[in-house]
Amino acid sequence: MVAGGMEPAAVRIGVRAATAAVLAFLYIPIGVIVLYAFNTARSQSWPIAGLTTKWFGVAWNNPDVRAALANSIKAALGATAVALLLGSLAAFAVHRHRFFGRSTVSFLLILPLALPGIVTGMALNSAINFGGDIFGLSFSLFTIILGHATFCIVVVFNNVVARLRRTSRSLVEASMDLGADGWQTFRYVTLPSLLTALVAGGLLAFALSFDEIIVTTFTSGSEMTLPKWIFNNLRIPNQRPQVNVVAFAVVVASFIPVYVAQRLTQDRPHNPRAV
Repeated sequence: MVAGGMEPAAVRIGVRAATAAVLAFLYIPIGVIVLYAFNTARSQSWPIAGLTTKWFGVAWNNPDVRAALANSIKAALGATAVALLLGSLAAFAVHRHRFFGRSTVSFLLILPLALPGIVTGMALNSAINFGGDIFGLSFSLFTIILGHATFCIVVVFNNVVARLRRTSRSLVEASMDLGADGWQTFRYVTLPSLLTALVAGGLLAFALSFDEIIVTTFTSGSEMTLPKWIFNNLRIPNQRPQVNVVAFAVVVASFIPVYVAQRLTQDRPHNPRAV
């Protein structure tokens, strides 16, 4: 009985220890980069010489960093807008209609997220070059947005189609029975039920686009984004403190939308008093 009673406690301790080890493995390297962003010395030596915030001012006053930040925000917003439109339309088409090849279409929609980024980047680079020969398309912020949209659509599609599957069809039918037309039903019934899924999908798409480097490298030409700036300056010793600061900023800018999206999509316990 004693051994049997102690087993659950031992299992709980083991699970907690394993969870702590996994989290440490994932986040200690990021924590080191965060500390380096506040390091008084230019070199990355351990332990750090001291703490300072001066490199944040230096990085902010760097016009290349500010231009790269602006491009990253524009690209992320553009890719998110495209993903919200196309991902939502695709989710409605796949969920609401039955047609030949429906499962294949669903698979092809989520495939870009599973493909290696370098393969996607090479394919997009070839397509842009081909478009340049035919339509005069050139590498620019527009091509970055198109490239990022290819994988941002996936997260919006997944969020919206998952919410549609959990939304009762009877609500739409009740709205139509009460005399609402298609637009009124969408505006007052369907859209409110999908709102948190759309916001969460948009936030995840923004985060994915903001810190993307591989596809950006193949689709940006001479345009610079923050991840690309980090990659280009990582090997320059003089720039290392600014690189650490920019990396810290990218981590924060990626963490916030992902955290909010997770909070929006998690299931909440039902509260009888709220009925």
